[in-house]
Formats: sequence, structure tokens, C-alpha cells
Amino acid sequence: MRTVIALTLVALLAVSTTSYAAKTAGQDNGPETEDTPFESYTVTSPSVSGETWTLVVVMDEAHMSNNTTFEISSQICLNDGVCDPPVVQELTIDGATHTTSLTPPNDHSYVNWRVKAMYEDDTKDYFPYGSWYTVWSSCYYDDGSYYGPDAEGDGCG
Repeated sequence: MRTVIALTLVALLAVSTTSYAAKTAGQDNGPETEDTPFESYTVTSPSVSGETWTLVVVMDEAHMSNNTTFEISSQICLNDGVCDPPVVQELTIDGATHTTSLTPPNDHSYVNWRVKAMYEDDTKDYFPYGSWYTVWSSCYYDDGSYYGPDAEGDGCG
């Protein structure tokens, strides 16, 4: 049993570290909508600790008409390099428009998000596949220094 717990913890650390290391600090990345089942998206950028962060994804007409549904997950990563587990977000759906919000904690580095498209034939796709879209914080730590509009010397303002 201890071995299973130890292996699980090592795997979680590897995922968190990989997720953190795979980012280009300060550079948001989002979808090219022509490669997705959504026609547009808007997101609060940068994300600000303690303030509402909102994501709006609009499903394209072709997917709306074939009863596709979306599930949006988020993951918040902190300036100490630790990422929280992914969370399936509660959505407000108005026709093709899917909206979710969250409030990042103090000292967060970025918010990751992704969309799972679930089709009528019980298949699904992830956007992006095997990764996350990322919105950076207004104050993030990278390679020994703080950056972003809210960075102040050795910390966040």
C-alpha cells in the first residue's frame, strides 16, 4: 500500500512539474479556432489574484446542430511551481455560448484551461489534445524573479 501511495505522489509531482515547465513564461496561448469546434473565445487576461477570471467559448454552428456538448476544465498553478488538480468548471450555457468564471488565489502564476467536446456518437475530443491553453497571472515568478504588471521587486503587489 505504501508503494502505491508513493508511486501516486511521484506521478502527481511529475505531472505538476511537467505542466509548469512546458510553459513560456508570461506568454498566453490560446486556440486557433479554425482547428476547434468553437468559433470564438474570450478570456480575462492577465488573470489577477483574488479577482474574477472569466472564459467564454462559443460553439460553432456545425457542432451546435449535431448536439455536441462542451465540458471546460481549469487548473491553477502557483508561483511556487505547484499546480492544483484540474477542476471541471460549472458552465452557464446560453445557446452556443458557454461561460465559466473562477477566482484565482493569491500568488498564482497562471490559469490553464481546456475544452472536452462530447459528440452524439459517444466519442470525445480534447482541445488542446494532451495539453492546456494558458493565461498568465498579472504577477508570476520565473527563474528567480517576479514579472507582470503587478510584480514589485521580490513579490507581487
